[in-house]
Amino acid sequence: MATEPLLLITGLLLAISVAATRASNRFGVPALILFMAVGMLAGSDGPGGIAFTDAAAAQLIGVIALIYILFSGGLDTDWPIIKPVLTEGLILANVGVLVSTIIAAAGARLILGFDWPLALLLGAIVSSTDAAAVFSVMRTRGIHLKHRLEPLIELESGSNDPIAVFLTIGLTQLLINPQGSIISLVPAFIFQMVLGVAGGYAFGRLMIWVVNRIRLQQEGLYVVLTMALTLLTYGFTALIGGNGFLAVYLAGIVLGNANIVHKRSILRFHDGVAWLSQIAMFLILGLLVFPSQLPAVVGQGLAMALWLVFVARPLSVMISIGWKRRSLAQLLMISWAGLRGAVPIVLATFPLLAGVPDAPLLFNLVFFIVLVSVLVQGVSISWVARRLGVMSTQPEHVVSHLFVPDVSGASQILEAHIPPDSALVGKSLIDADLPRGLLVVQIQREDGYIIPNGSTVFVPGDRLVLLVAPAALSAITDLCASCSLKPIGPIQIGAQGQVQARETNVNAD
Repeated sequence: MATEPLLLITGLLLAISVAATRASNRFGVPALILFMAVGMLAGSDGPGGIAFTDAAAAQLIGVIALIYILFSGGLDTDWPIIKPVLTEGLILANVGVLVSTIIAAAGARLILGFDWPLALLLGAIVSSTDAAAVFSVMRTRGIHLKHRLEPLIELESGSNDPIAVFLTIGLTQLLINPQGSIISLVPAFIFQMVLGVAGGYAFGRLMIWVVNRIRLQQEGLYVVLTMALTLLTYGFTALIGGNGFLAVYLAGIVLGNANIVHKRSILRFHDGVAWLSQIAMFLILGLLVFPSQLPAVVGQGLAMALWLVFVARPLSVMISIGWKRRSLAQLLMISWAGLRGAVPIVLATFPLLAGVPDAPLLFNLVFFIVLVSVLVQGVSISWVARRLGVMSTQPEHVVSHLFVPDVSGASQILEAHIPPDSALVGKSLIDADLPRGLLVVQIQREDGYIIPNGSTVFVPGDRLVLLVAPAALSAITDLCASCSLKPIGPIQIGAQGQVQARETNVNAD
């Protein structure tokens, strides 16, 4: 296809997908289904007639999209929220996937007549909940749950993809090489997870250090930098044998919960990238499937989807975290919120590319199971939450990991003079560990006036105009023990934008 028609079609599909989100909000249909439907209509079996059969390209696009979806999910995850449910979430994400794989495989053998290796492969592919689907449905529809269910569900969906990827690839290799042993996957899994955790934390700390110290002149370059570091995190971790998906998710959590320069811009940008990734992933997977082949698997796919939703998923939740002090209603809500999405479809391309017998049948089955899961669970999740009594009208409030200075009408305007021996000299604003109720409004220097950002470094002789909340007065007094701190009077804005203040007769404490 020539460049111009390709760009025209790409722009048209993206625009239609974005417009489809309006229909999603109005009619309650998950946007992901609409994205996939646009791809199917544009495909070779639809009126669009676009012939796309490149499973390798679909897999590559899906992996890249999943990297940025997981990283964005990590950025938006507040550590104070997930910390109380961390152990529970990790158990659900790993033990739950293993149990779900086994029960789903039992269903595939019972319902479809698959042999155990192929049944286990199908179970592994559809065992994990999908971060893109869960994040999209929960956040775009404004669903808030009680009892810390919301962070638990999102933590599970963001951290259970690594084990599903590992099981899918491992079982695919066993089908190709029957001489292998499933027991041999256990040490390999532990090795991948350990390196994934280590790589994610190390690269998350590296991102913080680089973003805060690189001193770029253009704000837009910071988001480009974080995109590059995200790919570097995945690529390096995977290259040394770790799980790259787990690494990027953890790196996002570490970066998102740190004080970094241009944080709001970075988070907003990656939110947009995550949406673009979701649209691209579902469009490509919609193009890859042939709707004319789906009627042949409707009966089998529906039976497996119902087995997964009503048997495998609930039992995996009960077995993995049923011993925790949670009510039956809470466990059922966790079970119902386990949406399947694009990840199982992407995983279904691995056996397809590896030449596993019956791989085309697996792909169509997985596609149909995902459609049923997102439609049935995604559409009814609000209703189920209300019926179970776990719906909340407001999110559980915690201190946001986006720094917002806690100032009010009772705040005071102070001026601080930084002498050469001050502990603040040489530190950037982001590294100064300033109290929450303090806002540095302006820095006055010999060479002019500065409206500071997080990367601004304090130098001797700086005069800081501070807006200080009452609760932060003692903290700022201790911080500026070597500074000259005094209240100043009403401010005026000078011709060049500088703050001009008149000293008052009030003595500083």
